This record gives sequence, C-alpha cells and structure tokens, in this order.
Amino acid sequence: MTLDLKQLARLTDWEAVAVAVALPWSTSATAILLAVWLVTLIPTLNFTAIWREIKTPAGGLPVLLWVLAVFGMLWADVAWSDRVAGLRGFHHLLMIPLLLAHFRRTENGRWVLYGFLASASVLLLASWALALGLVSWQPSHHPKNGVVVHDDIAQSTIFLICSFALIWPIRELLLNGHWLKAIGVVCLATLFLANLVFVAISRGDAIVIPVLVILFGWRWFGFKGAVSACVAVGVLAAAAWLGSPYLRARVQQAIEDVQIYRTTHVHNDVGDHIEFLKKSIAFVREAPVMGHGTGSIRDLFQRSTIGQTGAAAVPSVNPHNQILAVAIQLGFVGATVLLAMWVAHYCLFRAPDLTAWIGTVVVVENVISSLSSSHLFDFVHGWLYVLGVGIIGGMVNGNGHSAGIDSIASSRKNVVTTEVGLI
Repeated sequence: MTLDLKQLARLTDWEAVAVAVALPWSTSATAILLAVWLVTLIPTLNFTAIWREIKTPAGGLPVLLWVLAVFGMLWADVAWSDRVAGLRGFHHLLMIPLLLAHFRRTENGRWVLYGFLASASVLLLASWALALGLVSWQPSHHPKNGVVVHDDIAQSTIFLICSFALIWPIRELLLNGHWLKAIGVVCLATLFLANLVFVAISRGDAIVIPVLVILFGWRWFGFKGAVSACVAVGVLAAAAWLGSPYLRARVQQAIEDVQIYRTTHVHNDVGDHIEFLKKSIAFVREAPVMGHGTGSIRDLFQRSTIGQTGAAAVPSVNPHNQILAVAIQLGFVGATVLLAMWVAHYCLFRAPDLTAWIGTVVVVENVISSLSSSHLFDFVHGWLYVLGVGIIGGMVNGNGHSAGIDSIASSRKNVVTTEVGLI
C-alpha cells in the first residue's frame, strides 16, 4: 500500500503539470484536470500534513476566509441560490493548504513551472502571429488583435508573470558564463514584455510592472537598486509611450472615458468602473463590520440601478475591486483576513532566490491588479494565484526548493544578502 501511495503521489505531480499546461488555454480542460488531480491528491495526504499547513498563516488564512464566507451565508438577505453562488468564489482557496502540503514533500514542483512557461510561450507565439498578421484566423470570442484565448486581461497576467520570472536568472547566467542561455532567456522575456506594450495589456498590469521593477531592484541591490529601478521605470515608460501607438491609444481612451463620465455620467468602460467603486464604498458603509452576507453583491447592485440613467443604471455582479468584493459581503472582518492572507503569502517568498521571486511576482501581481478587478473570484486569475502560492510555497518550504528551478544558475547568495538585512 505504501508503494501504491508513492506512485499515486508521483502521478499527482504530472497531473499538476497537465493543469499548468492547460490553464493558459482552456478553462474547461483546466477544470476537468483539477477535478482529476484533486481525486488523486487527497488519498496521498494525511491529516497531520494538512493540519501543519493550516496552522501557518499562509495555509490557515485562506481557510479562515472561506469559513467566514460560509457563515456569511447566514445573514445574507438574498435567495439561497445567490448565497451558494457567492460562496463558489471562495472554494479554490481551500486548495492552498493541500498544495503547500504536497509540494513541500515532492521535488517535482519545478516541472509544473516549466510546463506553465512552455505553455505560455506557445500562447505568446500564437499571439504574435495574430498581431503581426502571420495567420488570418482571428478568435470570434474576442475581436482584439493578438488575443488568442480568454481575454486581454488574462493573457496580460500570464505574460507578465512569465516575463518577470525570467528576469531573475539572467544575471546569474551571465556571471557564470552561460551566455547562450542568458541570451535565450533575455529574448523570451523581451517577447513577453513587448507583447504587453504593443499588443494587449490590462490597466491593472500597467501599474504592476513598475512596482515589480522597483521591487526587483530592491531584492538584488537594496535601497540603491530600488532608486536605480525608479530611474529605469521612467526611461522604460518614456520609451514604451513613444514606441507603442497601442499603449498611447489605451491611455488616451481611459483619460477620455474619465472626462466624459465626469461631465455627462454616460456609460463607458472607465466610467462604469468609477461608478461601481462609488456604489461599493456606499454598500460597505451600510454594513461595515460583518457586511451584507455572502452572495449579496448582485442584489445590491441591481437595486442601486432602479430609477437611474447612464453609468449609474449599469448592473454589475462585480465591484471590480477584490477588497471591496470581500468587504461588501463580509465587512471589515473579511477584508482584514484578506489583507492578512496577502501579507502572509508575500512573507512566504522573501528568500533571495529565483523560486521565491516567482512566488513574489504571483502575489504582487494579484494584489495590485485586484485594485481594479476581483481576480481571486475569477477562474483564470484565481487559479493562477492559488496554484502559484500553493506550489511555489510548498517548494520554498520543503524538498522542492533545494532541487527546484534555482539549479538554472549556481548560487551566489553574497550578491543578494542585502535584502536579508533589510527585512
């Protein structure tokens, strides 16, 4: 039986690779593979291993947030179908302690990351082929040029995570004389970033990029690195603005939307977001401590549109802000747990190495972009966060770290000990 469980545990590793490969392309395939993976994963874990993770902030706070959402169903003044639907957005948080427990014990976590990078790279080539007109096919579900599957927000998030994950090992490869590998990594990272600048980028990720650049400088070189990174952000932003008609049009359209909303309050993309934000803050003020209950968002927004015109008459099931999405339902208590969870997950990845840096990128991207979206409740973004934190967190905590992707470049910890002193 012990041998069978070990074989089953190895099978779950390769099923995790399959999930990572499917996630950039298909929600249906990912959902099926996740269900299969969960069926094979649970028998290989014991209560002691899971409980050890739940007792930690990184594994326990997601569970606590889910428990609060369960109790939040009791005081929601909506139909039970809406309450159950509202709870659904919290379910995948329960996977975090399971993933932490499993990938603490296995050395195959790096293959999941390799699989995701390989799949995203194929998606990148397809996006560039569409954007450059090398193929005539265009997805019917999304008319925007260069967006292959999902939408521009999901594609942008995937490419941003990959680009910043690739930036870290470049210096190590150069220092150790691996010039060809370094050139290959630079080219791939550049293609990912260029796609964001010239093809498709979300508003949230446009804010995430400078934050990650500055954080990268701080991780490598401390305060001086952060200052240098600020200068680099200014130079890169100017170059992107001058070189990308797409980026200029995107920013100019957002400015025009804000101006039109301020003068006429008519329906447009940015104006709707501002209106949702104003309404969401009002909802939170009505029930600041415990919120309106799980699943109450749809009903609150629908009632707020009665007798309204323009942007105020647009219904929504999403406040487009993760903190507000939780606070509306679970109040200050739920929002506090959410923020504590983000902090705990960031602290999980403070080590000065590549594996921890990738985990940092996942957490920071989710936190910053969630200011303009409820990403934890979305399928692609929610699972990107859960899988990233669970798998990489397990690698950092256990065996998968020593045998992980840090083997790409040899360890030179003396150049990054500055951050250890700072934190």
